[in-house]
Amino acid sequence: MKRIMTLLVAMTLCAAMVVPAFAGKGKVRIAYVEWDCAVASTNVVKAVLQEKLDYDVEILPVAAAAMWQATASGDVDGFVTAWLPVTHADYLKKMGDKVDDLGPITGGARLGWAVPTYVTINSIAELNSVKDKFNGRIIGIDPGAGIMRLSEDVIEQYGLDYTLMEGSGATMTAALQSAIKNNEWVAVTAWSPHWMFGKWDLKYLEDPKGVLGGEETIHTIARTGLKADMPEVYNFLDNFSWKDANQLQMVMAWNQDGGTPYENAVRFINENPEQVQGWLQ
Repeated sequence: MKRIMTLLVAMTLCAAMVVPAFAGKGKVRIAYVEWDCAVASTNVVKAVLQEKLDYDVEILPVAAAAMWQATASGDVDGFVTAWLPVTHADYLKKMGDKVDDLGPITGGARLGWAVPTYVTINSIAELNSVKDKFNGRIIGIDPGAGIMRLSEDVIEQYGLDYTLMEGSGATMTAALQSAIKNNEWVAVTAWSPHWMFGKWDLKYLEDPKGVLGGEETIHTIARTGLKADMPEVYNFLDNFSWKDANQLQMVMAWNQDGGTPYENAVRFINENPEQVQGWLQ
């Protein structure tokens, strides 16, 4: 019995000495909205911070408003999915003096309402004339998203007799897939880059009033004080960017094809060592 007790004590001491994975330099908290582009970018950031810089990274899925508020208050260290100058303009206006805008990670982004290419109208202004075809619905995403606020403005400014349906990115693409399978008309709140444009033949409806804005860029936002507290993390976030929107869309497509977003992020950084090294300089 004494021998067994001695062995158990030794095992306990050994276990206590085991260092948890990624415990090295401290903890970094990154917020994101569960959009496919944000998932891809956030996981690549997490992979670099953990695999290359030895930080423990927690990524937190939240609504867009909470993402900005948590960064402004210092509860998280930042995020890499600020759509500017239109989609998140209100958040930047309210909290711009409490965060650091580190600039774009990619251009070529845009918002809009998308329909399958077999739909015979081409403009938002035509929607009321074919209301029955769309069952009087625009399929949206989470209610806190900037595109949902802008979509409400679209309905008002165009005088549309439509209901904007709340949901999520996943429910939106599921509704789109179901409609296309049955050759039905469907209109969804959409954005680029997004994997759905590679999977299905879609088109944006023209927005002659320009309510949904033009081309946008996706920015990194950091909490004030991160540069002083974690200069290495700040430097990486300041340098992080995609070569172009197609590169981001490629990782998004990997996430749809299989593997976890983190596994695919690790694959990306392993396949692009020079780009990653540039982020760390």
